[in-house]
Amino acid sequence: MADVTTSMDGRALDEVVTFTSELIRIDTTNRGGGDCRERPAAEYAAERLAGAGLEPTLLERTPGRTNVVARVEGTDPSADALLVHGHLDVVPAEPADWAVHPFSGEIRDGVVWGRGAVDMKNMDAMVLAVVRAWARAGIRPRRDIVIAYTADEEASAIDGSGFLADHHPELFEGCTEGISESGAFSFHAGPGMTLYPIAAGERGTAWLKLTAHGKAGHGSKVNHANAVTRLAGAIARIGHHRWPVRLTPTVRAALAELAALHGIDTDVDADGFDPDELMAKLGPAAALVEPTVRNSANPTMLDAGYKINVIPGHATAYVDGRMLPGGEPEFHETMDRLTGPHVEWEFHHREVALQAPVDSPTYAKLRAAVERFDPDGHVVPYCMPGGTDAKQFSRLGITGYGFSPLKLPVGFDYAAMFHGVDERVPVEALHFGVEVLDHYLRSA
Repeated sequence: MADVTTSMDGRALDEVVTFTSELIRIDTTNRGGGDCRERPAAEYAAERLAGAGLEPTLLERTPGRTNVVARVEGTDPSADALLVHGHLDVVPAEPADWAVHPFSGEIRDGVVWGRGAVDMKNMDAMVLAVVRAWARAGIRPRRDIVIAYTADEEASAIDGSGFLADHHPELFEGCTEGISESGAFSFHAGPGMTLYPIAAGERGTAWLKLTAHGKAGHGSKVNHANAVTRLAGAIARIGHHRWPVRLTPTVRAALAELAALHGIDTDVDADGFDPDELMAKLGPAAALVEPTVRNSANPTMLDAGYKINVIPGHATAYVDGRMLPGGEPEFHETMDRLTGPHVEWEFHHREVALQAPVDSPTYAKLRAAVERFDPDGHVVPYCMPGGTDAKQFSRLGITGYGFSPLKLPVGFDYAAMFHGVDERVPVEALHFGVEVLDHYLRSA
């Protein structure tokens, strides 16, 4: 950690580790289709928020799918409120694949292990540690801070942020901006170059269901209207399609800053600018922008037939599509063309793309908070290839940034921790995160 004066007491640094570990031990696996129960984790968080003198509210659309919302009153009632949100559910984990049990929360050699260590019970724990430290020290932030712990982020968010935004908007009164996961983590772009990407955008979600119709019949006979063949053709075309480049303001700003840091003389606004050519010169840093210069669509699931010698009358597939801000018309036209005349497609789940300004006072304060604790680091903007609960909260006019700070050692593959095997987070990274988060929230 940088040689700076700590703003947190030692108890907060201990608590962020304890809370991360204990939240991991509460199995909140979200298998989709409503198969999850976040209530025990919600009650855990609510109890600790109450211990900080707050009045948390527990809300459910579906029994057991619990959300928690609490408000920290600021000193300036005229100031806009800030939303700080994190989800309580996690994706499945197969214990046999892990070096430690994924729900053990084991702390070994200075590392906290388990599902949710990065996505995103670490951030949930940071928020708890910060507000409890404030309560002990009698600290109040300038603006109201609304804390939301949500259910169902790892599926449709219908029981989580979607439910809160649609049915309890009053709890977020005054909130104009929000922060949450997947930003301000250290990214080692080469010797002596540590980047801290702060998310200022997200691609939109376009999960698709494809249905091919054909003529059912015996598997031994010629069939030119085979639904499986028609579906396979559409899937192959989608999987091999090369989407054209579309640069959003966030990605353009990221490319400009990365080029400057690498000493590359280029004008990202010039006619004929080729981002692929630039990314080829950026080394590891290219991974921060490569997924977000285009729309994308990846086939992920297939379902057809019920017996090997029977040609089915229909076949279905699912595609994980992602759309850039402003990229939905192109996405529609491309899907119509690639699926062809014999395959129908529809949205299985759809959410908007997001974009946040990188020249705002909020972004400047996020940058300053990171640089205070790592003066040698370089903050850069980026667009998330996937999505977060910020999509649902945007319905309330809340501009979202990805900011869950972590200082990670060289060789620690942050991206691989998301939904991966042996998910874990270093204790020192949690200490850094709670320091940075505290500093930002007090300066916001």
